[in-house]
Amino acid sequence: MLKGKNLLEPMDLTVQELEELFATADDIIENPEKYAHCASGKLMGTLFYEPSTRTRLSFTAAMLRLGGEVMGFSEPASSSVSKGESIADTVKTVACLADMIVMRHPKEGAPRIAAEHSRVPVVNAGDGGHQHPTQTLADLMTIRKYKGRLDHLTVGLCGDLMFGRTVHSLIRALSRYENITLKLISPRELVLPEYVRTSVIEKNGMEYEEVRRMDDVLPQLDVLYMTRVQRERFFNEDDYIRLKDTYILDEAKMNLAGKDMIVLHPLPRVNEIAQEVDKDPRAHYFDQVQMGMYMRMALIVKLLGLEV
Repeated sequence: MLKGKNLLEPMDLTVQELEELFATADDIIENPEKYAHCASGKLMGTLFYEPSTRTRLSFTAAMLRLGGEVMGFSEPASSSVSKGESIADTVKTVACLADMIVMRHPKEGAPRIAAEHSRVPVVNAGDGGHQHPTQTLADLMTIRKYKGRLDHLTVGLCGDLMFGRTVHSLIRALSRYENITLKLISPRELVLPEYVRTSVIEKNGMEYEEVRRMDDVLPQLDVLYMTRVQRERFFNEDDYIRLKDTYILDEAKMNLAGKDMIVLHPLPRVNEIAQEVDKDPRAHYFDQVQMGMYMRMALIVKLLGLEV
């Protein structure tokens, strides 16, 4: 069903296709040896025009664990992009060599342009402040694992909601599940963009509340999704410095939350989650990393139509 498709945003996947990926990821976790060589002879091209640790390494680990191989660049200065080559020409070239392309780019919409010029599947690994669909797969898999469901949840989204592409993607994905309530926790300068609020939240009849204080909503939450204030999205360093420490989750704040609330973060964190929270059993942001690898393995299996 997914063979040959592009993944540019979460809505490219139907709920049925998401369930198919969850089931495949579950099977990979239970039977890793069954998948260890299924991508033998397959090659992934990774085009990272923007820095990345987790996403790039997660895709690499996913492909290697399936028995495939990876080529590409981790910064544009090491490629012909530095000579002025267009996205279209880079993608056309790599599509001649690889079986799928994974792309991160600082400009919104760049992966869509890539998909228009590629004869192999293109996966968006993050485009500016727009979308990050495979991080959303990691987020959903983690929520599903530790809450046992993806519906009837109150989800707090905290920090940089204006530029946070992981937040935008997660809201889109959650909009298709029943009885999701959102608590949008941010300073006034970093509120969720109006287009996301109107075209996703309000259009789908989701309940939501915009709040300034994390403490006010912590007792109500099933999931707290923390984000960092992103220096790279600011044009003014003073604004970044003023806003970067607006929300810090520490042990005292965790004491306000319910015993079943889970804490997620797409990482990297700076100081918005204190190190002391890492030992709390409700902290699952490093589990997200592992869930992300399994979901990317499942995605590769399905997009390439691999036999297992």
